[in-house]
Amino acid sequence: MGEILDQVEARLRTALGEPDARAAVTFLGTDRFEVLRFLDSQGGSDVVRYATLGMSAQPMADPSALLADPAKGPRAELVLSLRAGLADTDQVLRPLAVLAASPQVEGVIVAPGSSLDLGEPLWPGAPFSSVLVGEPGGLVADLELDAPLEPVRFLPLLPMTPNEAAWKRVRGARELEERWLARGTDLRDPLRASVPLD
Repeated sequence: MGEILDQVEARLRTALGEPDARAAVTFLGTDRFEVLRFLDSQGGSDVVRYATLGMSAQPMADPSALLADPAKGPRAELVLSLRAGLADTDQVLRPLAVLAASPQVEGVIVAPGSSLDLGEPLWPGAPFSSVLVGEPGGLVADLELDAPLEPVRFLPLLPMTPNEAAWKRVRGARELEERWLARGTDLRDPLRASVPLD
């Protein structure tokens, strides 16, 4: 487990640079989860990225399976990108750890197109309480592991307002993403309003 997480952290450092902060959270009956913060100030636009470390230590298991396979199953970490300095987004560290723990705690498989709902703002005053899981491979490339282990995928999280989350449940992830794209929505803006859904 430790060896996998060492490789995961090395991949994050290669893609995002050196983390400037990290926090650790342990939930009762689960492994330890860390959230690393990376500040990207290249290109004149400050973006802060938060990445989980620990979710990929175990494969995500089908909740209907009688026994979880200790080797086979999808592995992932979560990455959230936000514009820095506009809101107190560093308070997102514990909520991100909660989301990373959800496969162990709730038996869910986190995959692109799925929604994760915290039931409370992602950080104090945030207009978002849930996220849409995006497609991997853009910001951080998949990390191949020795067979039979599946690769670790780095899944981007896209914050959703309550209206967007409700619309997504009815219309699906693809239509919401198309609406965001058509309206030029800045998904990294921590203060953004809901995209028009009429």
